[in-house]
Amino acid sequence: MILAGGRVDELGVLTHYRPKSAVPFGGFARVIDFPLSNLLHSGIERIAILSQYRSYSLINHIGTGAAWDMIGRNRGISILPPFKDYENPHWYRGSADAVYQNLDYIRYYGPSVILILSGDHIYQMDYREMIRYHSEQDVDLTAAFIEVPMASANRFGVAEIADDCSEGGRMLSYEEKPSVPKSNWASLTVFCFRPAVLFEVLKKNQENTSYEFGRDIIPMMMAQNYKVHGYKFKGYWGYTRTIDEYWQTSMDLLGPTPKIDLEAWGIRTNLAHRNIADRQPVKIGANGSVENSMVYNGCIINGTVRNSILFPGVHVMAGAEINDSILFFDNIVHQGACLNRMVSDVNTVFNENVRVGAPQCEKLSRVSVIGWNNNIPEGFRIGCGCTVAPRIPAEKWPAHNLDDGEELK
Repeated sequence: MILAGGRVDELGVLTHYRPKSAVPFGGFARVIDFPLSNLLHSGIERIAILSQYRSYSLINHIGTGAAWDMIGRNRGISILPPFKDYENPHWYRGSADAVYQNLDYIRYYGPSVILILSGDHIYQMDYREMIRYHSEQDVDLTAAFIEVPMASANRFGVAEIADDCSEGGRMLSYEEKPSVPKSNWASLTVFCFRPAVLFEVLKKNQENTSYEFGRDIIPMMMAQNYKVHGYKFKGYWGYTRTIDEYWQTSMDLLGPTPKIDLEAWGIRTNLAHRNIADRQPVKIGANGSVENSMVYNGCIINGTVRNSILFPGVHVMAGAEINDSILFFDNIVHQGACLNRMVSDVNTVFNENVRVGAPQCEKLSRVSVIGWNNNIPEGFRIGCGCTVAPRIPAEKWPAHNLDDGEELK
C-alpha cells in the first residue's frame, strides 16, 4: 500500500496541481518511481496506491503499470481513490484512515504480510530484507528508520531502538516530531504489518479524532504491548519536503561520485508519459556547453548549462546561461537569460535577458521556484528565494523586479 495522495505546503507551487509523489525528479522520472522501482526489484507485484489530492497527474503517470512490469495474472497496480458510501461519510482523513477504508481490498487478496510505504522519498531499498527480519522476529509491526543529525531529528517521527542485532531491535520509545528528541533514528514511513494486527489497530483507532500511523498507530501499539520493532536502514535517503531539500536531493545526482545512481538503482518510469520515449536525442549546438549536468532527450542546448538538471524538451538558446538549477519539461530559455539556483516547473518561458537568483544565493541557501506555464517578461529580475505562482497573466507581472524572498501570486 503506497501512501501517495498528499501535498505539502513547503513545496509550494510544485504541488499546486499535483500530489508530492508526482513531482518530477531526476531529469525524467517522478518521486513515486523510487518506491515503485524498489517494489519491482523486491519481487512485490500486488500494489495499491492511495491517492486523494489532485490525482490526475499521478493516474496519468502510472498508466497501466506496465512501466514497472505490473501487468499480469497475479500482479498489478490499483489506484484507490477516496470514496463515500452508506457506511462511510468521510474522505481519507489521514494515512491510517486511508488504509482502513480499503481493508476490503487487502482482505480480497489475503496477504501474509502488508507493506505500507510513503510515495514521496528518494531511496533504494530491498524490501525483502526487511520482510525477512519481520518474519524471523515474529513481530506485529516492523518500522524502518534511518539515522539523521540530532539537530534535525525534531522534524521526524523518532524512535529509540534496542541493539538486539545489527539489523534492528525492539522499539523502546517513539515520538512524532518531538521538540526535544530522545534519539536520532528517523522514520522512513515504511511499515511491515501482520495483517490481523493491522485490521485490529486500525479499527480501534476509528474511535479517535486523529488518523496517522506515526502520530496514532505506533504509540497505540506500544502502549498496548504489541510486538513492535525498528529496522535500521543504512543506505541513502533523500528527503524532499521543502524546496531547498528537493533541490539538494536533486544535486546529489551530480558530480563524479553521485550519491544517487539512477542506473545502478534500476529506476523505472513511464516513458509514454509526456512522450518521453518519442523525443529526439539531445542536441548540443556548436556554441552549446554542458558541464556536470543531466540533460535528457528532447533538449536543445545552444547556451551554457552548469551543475543543472534539464528534463525533456528544454531549449537553451545561444547566450543563455543556467547554473545550479532544475528545469522541468519544455522550458524555453532565451538569449541573454541567466538562471541561478532555481527550480522551474513545466512549460515556462524565460524571455531575453531574464535574471533569476545570483551566485551569492548559494551562501544564502535560498532557492527560487517558478510555477508552471509562466511567460517571464523580457529583462525581468527575480531575486534569491523567490516564489512565482503558476500561470501569472501578462498584466499581473509587476513593473519592478522581485527582491530576494518576494512572492508573486
